[in-house]
Amino acid sequence: MNRAGGLRRGGPRLDPRRRVLIVCEGKLTEPSYFKDYLRENRNQLVMVEIVPDRGVPKSVVDYAADRKKQAEKHSRRRADPYLKFDEVWCVFDVDEHPHLPEALQQAKDNKIRVALSNPNFELWILLHFQDLFRHEHRDVIGRLCREHMPEYQKLVNFELLRAGYEDAVRRAGTLEKLQIQKGAPDGNPSTGVYKLTERIRELGKDNFLRQASR
Repeated sequence: MNRAGGLRRGGPRLDPRRRVLIVCEGKLTEPSYFKDYLRENRNQLVMVEIVPDRGVPKSVVDYAADRKKQAEKHSRRRADPYLKFDEVWCVFDVDEHPHLPEALQQAKDNKIRVALSNPNFELWILLHFQDLFRHEHRDVIGRLCREHMPEYQKLVNFELLRAGYEDAVRRAGTLEKLQIQKGAPDGNPSTGVYKLTERIRELGKDNFLRQASR
């Protein structure tokens, strides 16, 4: 039986759901945001597994690479290509972490995608409410988030973010272009989280269109 529920008797094989693994550095903010995002953007054609609190970037990538290899090994053993992850993402911050370049290179070597935020993930939250073009410390980012969400304490109230999502995507894209122009694509402030959230939406849409065209 495949991950989409097996074969339909007398009919063509169903396209499987796309499998995405998200491994997070943080224990609260990132996992709670992605869980709420997935509830908000329910799509039965995309299965996402979220793993929180994996420590510093190097250990996040180590864990993701190990899970990716385990899934590929299981897929070969069962002769089922659908047991592999279609994509593996790591979510972590620049945030003064040591060995960040090594972690990014290791992710690249293992074909793992990274949603990197500088200085931290909370920048992505803040972009739902306002632009930010100046270099800021992570503590300032947290304070600005609390100005928009007075009760914010690392757990995200997605109800307050819903209306600003498209603005956050636009603002994050603008920051990326500005940092590239400066020659520092991962400079402060910048965040690649929007690439992950938009990719989840894209995967679901692609699978839907494939099934609709059959």
